Amino acid sequence: MTEENTTLTQTTKQEAPVKDAFLPEASDILENSEITEIHRHHTDPDYSAGNIRVLEGMEAVRKRPGMYIGGTGQAGLHHLVWEVVDNSIDEALAGHASVIVLNMYEDGSISVFDDGRGIPTDIQEQTGKSAMEVIFTVLHSGGKFDKKSYKYSGGLHGVGISVVNALSEWTEVKVWRDGSIFEQSFRRGEKYSEMTVTEGDDRTGTYIRFKPDAEIFPETEFSYEILAKRLRELAFLNKGIKIILRNKALRKCYSFEYAGGISSFVEFLNESKNPIFKDVITFTKEKDGIEVDVAISYNDSYAEQFFAFVNNVNTIDGGTHVVGFRSALTKVFNKYLKENPDILGKNKGKVDDIKFITDDTREGIIAVLSIRVPEPQFEGQTKGKLGNPEVRGIVDQIVNEELYDYFEQNPSIARPVMEKVLLSMQAREAAQKAREITRRKTALEGGGLPGKLADCSEKDPAKSELFIVEGNSAGGSAKQGRDRRTQAILPLRGKILNVEKTRLERVLNSDTIRDLINAIGTNIGKDDFDIEKARYHKIIIMTDADVDGAHIRTLLLTFFFRYMPQIIEKGYLYAAQPPLYKLKRGKVERYAYSDEEKDKLLAEVFENSDKVVLQRYKGLGEMNPEQLWETTMNPETRTLKKIRADDETEADRIFSILMGEKVEPRRNFITTYAKQVRNLDI
Repeated sequence: MTEENTTLTQTTKQEAPVKDAFLPEASDILENSEITEIHRHHTDPDYSAGNIRVLEGMEAVRKRPGMYIGGTGQAGLHHLVWEVVDNSIDEALAGHASVIVLNMYEDGSISVFDDGRGIPTDIQEQTGKSAMEVIFTVLHSGGKFDKKSYKYSGGLHGVGISVVNALSEWTEVKVWRDGSIFEQSFRRGEKYSEMTVTEGDDRTGTYIRFKPDAEIFPETEFSYEILAKRLRELAFLNKGIKIILRNKALRKCYSFEYAGGISSFVEFLNESKNPIFKDVITFTKEKDGIEVDVAISYNDSYAEQFFAFVNNVNTIDGGTHVVGFRSALTKVFNKYLKENPDILGKNKGKVDDIKFITDDTREGIIAVLSIRVPEPQFEGQTKGKLGNPEVRGIVDQIVNEELYDYFEQNPSIARPVMEKVLLSMQAREAAQKAREITRRKTALEGGGLPGKLADCSEKDPAKSELFIVEGNSAGGSAKQGRDRRTQAILPLRGKILNVEKTRLERVLNSDTIRDLINAIGTNIGKDDFDIEKARYHKIIIMTDADVDGAHIRTLLLTFFFRYMPQIIEKGYLYAAQPPLYKLKRGKVERYAYSDEEKDKLLAEVFENSDKVVLQRYKGLGEMNPEQLWETTMNPETRTLKKIRADDETEADRIFSILMGEKVEPRRNFITTYAKQVRNLDI
């Protein structure tokens, strides 16, 4: 089986290309005789001190890389870049750098340059070696253990750049400072050459180029989309800093620079949506040395987009700052409603019966929370969650005070937002009733699996596949042609509900979507979804290769992105690739999955003979069960495309454009990308 990756992203023109951005490159227990006897039985003369191994320095990193970068998959690979970039950003935060440049090279290496002060190169007193060599070859070394060099920093453990070096096949460093140019190279964490010094000029900066080690990483190719997403975030978070990303092989180069900071970030996220008020609510305040920067907007959609950062680190798993923010948000809306009951109109006498919860305030919100903490306590080296207990109260207090004051001073903005939250509360209550009805119905029907589902006999999710098939005809062929041990079939009749324009309670009332949810087994919703209950670890969308098929596929992708994003994150979602053509001459038959493949087969296999019978498949139902198995379902011969969302921000934007209410962005999108469309069925 071959698998290709397809991402829920598109290259956009949000950032202007840059023409020239290239820069260089227990003793009491043992008294019990019974226990002692057990210990005697488990004595192993071959297990002794000789079996104990002490891993030191870079060897420990290479032996257990997951302890330092979270794993050796895509996230771990890109974490190498973040460690280097974060150092450059820390230079900018300290006021010493204004430009950061990343270059992606054809050999799989990547370089990061900044115009900061340059890595120190003088002799480090504790080791007697140059500071440059120490930083790259000694764990827990760096300039961030005191607060003289960096007031705020994302890197506090002193293992970042040395870990990058340890996990790279080679690393090259070039530093401009003190009127000289300092260069040194490393191999798999160890010094490869001595530091050289040549005469330079008055420029300052640091250039680091490294190539991930294929002995550590199964895949060493960096994703342009993943890099672009993170660099765009950093540019938003640090207004006035220019960050350039360049891939010479792909001929892509973008410059990220935003004068409005996180306010510009919210505006960017809102571009394809309908904000319910024009201005972005922003405020910045410092308390006890902790800076809190907030930008908030609301739109008429039903999805939440919330980003939280600590010293520029994207805390994707939340933490005390997120708890404080959401607690404050709920308090503000409850307080404002109590103080302004007229918002309820004729029902204002019932104000004491209404109490918002956090989920009510999250529908349609776009918010960015960026805080700077002198001593952040992150959980793990990958810094996905903040643990500082004092931060919760500070963020709660600041957001509570500032946002409430803003609403008091801007009632024209407060009123539509309050109305939005009220509708969200009512929808939540309706959705809860819908869930209860669904559960009762499921119990009465005695199980929960939909009647249309032809399930597989395998009970191990890792060995099970679910084909979501367009149409009863194709569903029938798929049921007959499948491997009944491992392949389940769920046929869909017609187009499913467009969840982009729909609240949760209506989603739950859709029979088709309920069937899909019950078949997968995870449920949906913030409190109910459980990825561990997924009944299949391959969920394959199989639709016709025409306009209707593409539309159904997009509707399904929208559903998974909005209501089951963890399915995508886990890598469980795929798209089947049925053939477009069948070519036959005599007893010779071939299938083509693209126009290019068809032309190649005609030229190389059939020698452009006029006796070739060419059949164009417009629907899966045109294939008999044997053909459908052979071309699209057989794990030995099929091609699947894994669905990934490397840039969730961009994916959100595209789903909003394609499936949202606004017509103009959709028209512009179609106009822009019309020339890139292939196999258009008219």
